[in-house]
Amino acid sequence: MFYMIYSEDAANSLENRLATRPAHLARLQALNEEGRLLIAGPLPAIDSNEPGGAGFTGSLVVAEFTSLAAAQSWADSDPYLTAGVYVKSTVKPFKRVLP
Repeated sequence: MFYMIYSEDAANSLENRLATRPAHLARLQALNEEGRLLIAGPLPAIDSNEPGGAGFTGSLVVAEFTSLAAAQSWADSDPYLTAGVYVKSTVKPFKRVLP
């Protein structure tokens, strides 16, 4: 089943986000290589694909896991969370309808 992981950034976390990004992306790449990643990306703090110094307010990941507990465990071990980029991650089941 797919699960939505919505994570919220701490204030002024852009520098920490950039420093931790390689470890964060490695985990997403692993999901992608396993065919389990539906979508992933950051949420710009302003109405722009390139927010510059404005940074981001969080991230969204939709991926396949064996259970809600497995998805929560994966979210809880995200390098962004352990490094303090994220202050909170919410995990919920996701039902894909389109496309």
